[in-house]
Amino acid sequence: MSDNNIVSTLINARWVLTMDPGQPFLEHQSIAIDKGRIAAMGPRDSLRVDAAETIELPEHVLMPGLINAHGHAAMSLFRGLADDLPLMDWLQNHIWPAEARWVDEAFTLEGAQLAMAEMIRSGTTCFSDMYFYPNVMAKAAANANMRCQLSFPILDFPTNWAQNADEYLRKGLQLHDDYRNHPLVSIAFGPHAPYTVSDEPLQKVNTMAVETNMAIQIHLHETAFEVDEAVKTTGKRPLQRLHDMGMLTPQLQAVHMTQLSDEEIQLLAETGTHVVHCPESNLKLASGFCPVAKLLAAGVNVALGTDGAASNNDLDMFGEMRTAALLAKGVAGDPSALPAHQALEMATLNGAKALGIDHLTGSLEVGKAADMIAVHLDDVTCQPHYHVESQLVYATPSSQVTDSWIGGKQVMKNRQLTTLDLDDILSKAKLWKAQIQLADEHRDE
Repeated sequence: MSDNNIVSTLINARWVLTMDPGQPFLEHQSIAIDKGRIAAMGPRDSLRVDAAETIELPEHVLMPGLINAHGHAAMSLFRGLADDLPLMDWLQNHIWPAEARWVDEAFTLEGAQLAMAEMIRSGTTCFSDMYFYPNVMAKAAANANMRCQLSFPILDFPTNWAQNADEYLRKGLQLHDDYRNHPLVSIAFGPHAPYTVSDEPLQKVNTMAVETNMAIQIHLHETAFEVDEAVKTTGKRPLQRLHDMGMLTPQLQAVHMTQLSDEEIQLLAETGTHVVHCPESNLKLASGFCPVAKLLAAGVNVALGTDGAASNNDLDMFGEMRTAALLAKGVAGDPSALPAHQALEMATLNGAKALGIDHLTGSLEVGKAADMIAVHLDDVTCQPHYHVESQLVYATPSSQVTDSWIGGKQVMKNRQLTTLDLDDILSKAKLWKAQIQLADEHRDE
């Protein structure tokens, strides 16, 4: 707190959901923000500070901003382009050709802005992204004041961004150097998947990750087909292949993980590997079911992600929490599996742990970054609310998020974005749609 006891912002809220295990849920609380961090917290009647701005939230819950631990932001411009298809058909016959035709710096910038606008308006304050032109994404996120991890893609084959694995690595490591000390943007390795990255570049990634302490995010065990094909071609399941390379560590973020044996779950727990669950994308592509209840029971940290809007088709983490909780109960055959508090943990603190930033965000605690959202509960969709946590997970639409702060800066105020021009973003998205649709019609003629 400032020496003169004057803070930048004081927020008085009806409820505060801290996600701090020591005091998770509080009522009639005040939070003081100064220099981008939480300077003080306490009961409204006892917290004595002067503030340049005071905000009253009489019917709101103030909570950590949600963390979308996996996605492909620019793919929002492909939303609905190829629906109702299995994964490999969707990828090989529709998405990869569309990317080869359309993805460039302009596409990435305008798709990223569309995605960030959607994420902020639905309660996300931090996201992990894996896509081409991460240098463009980094600038866009910094300009929008959004916290992010950018996992630069690595593949064996050429794309519009790079021609081979060495070029992907060179460009990605340069980006890491450029953003080494940035307060909001961090860079990670993003080898796409075991079936698109061969042993040599994976080994390079592993060595460089150890040397730089950078995280690695990879699509892994997404479908039964992927696992079966890996056994045919390599004699190993993909997880075992990565383990044999020494890649299963707390630096690894394994995305999807729908095909897991009990022995593999134990291996993940023993190695500290993080799992990122993307329930809605997995359901839509019929990829399988991540055994979330078993993973959590074994002590595996499980975070939550939306995947890209081309396979979800939204970036709404409130919807993802609800789907994750309901799906876990069905898969486990147990209505007590993944209760509301655990679903909230997956979308906040667990996401921060997976991205290696839980010292900074993921919960509301003094000294942490002021990354938080206000959710209005005085609405027909939210009444009555006997248990606020359950209401947030099972009944509250993301449209009830009214305000958002990232690093203490208010990026949404009364549903209005403050760092992004929504009208301009929507106009450009419509232009992309018209252009892509026209090209598809000509191709089909």
